[in-house]
Amino acid sequence: MEPVAIMPCLDMLEGRVVKGVHFVDIRDAGDPVEHARFYQDQGADELAMLDIAATQENRKTRLEWVKNVSSAIEIPLTVGGGISSLEDIEAVLEAGADKVSMNSAAVRNPRLVSEASRAFTAGRITIAIDARRNPAMPSGFELVISGGRLPVGQDAVEWAKRCEQLGAGTLLPTSMDGDGTLAGYDIPFTRAIADAVSIPVVASGGAGTLEDFSRAVLEGHARILLAASVFHFRTFSIAQVKEHLRAKGIPVCS
Repeated sequence: MEPVAIMPCLDMLEGRVVKGVHFVDIRDAGDPVEHARFYQDQGADELAMLDIAATQENRKTRLEWVKNVSSAIEIPLTVGGGISSLEDIEAVLEAGADKVSMNSAAVRNPRLVSEASRAFTAGRITIAIDARRNPAMPSGFELVISGGRLPVGQDAVEWAKRCEQLGAGTLLPTSMDGDGTLAGYDIPFTRAIADAVSIPVVASGGAGTLEDFSRAVLEGHARILLAASVFHFRTFSIAQVKEHLRAKGIPVCS
């Protein structure tokens, strides 16, 4: 088993870190630079920063937020939100991001995934896949875009397979059914995506206990563990999560 990475996530709104439940019910969670430095010091392996309102507001990612956070840390930073062109990707990478995450734009224009992979390498391209349960879909999970507000009538697992074929380097699936609930990662959804592809899959949405993290690896087959609420509100430290994973026989990044 390859070492598992821990990735705190900064959901950004109006320059602040926020956290919601089911993508809504937003509350303030602090200053992004302070969080970023804290998580690096705590032993985070990577950091994600998502401009959660960019797509709905039909604007680009706030590059000043990227610059502020990237200049404060040395661990890899993945940035998402409002990225819809090769020019957007280049601007975000130049602002200090190591990787970009795309969601709605990739669904609307799948060719962007392959073009981005060729231009910037697959390792810098993450595709976020938001979904909700829908028994009408072959896998039982329907793809949604626009911050979880717009179902597109497409099977989420089939989209994951296509993203890998198009050249994505990482997939970041989030279940709307579990986001922010602290009820645990959506293991069936995470596993459905992870078992359908060979590239790394990030478990995201709903971590609330230490057992949730180990289950995401052992049962969900994730290789990167993203969490927000439990870290922002100091429920657990990153060291505690890594210690728990080691106790379960799961190797972690040092």
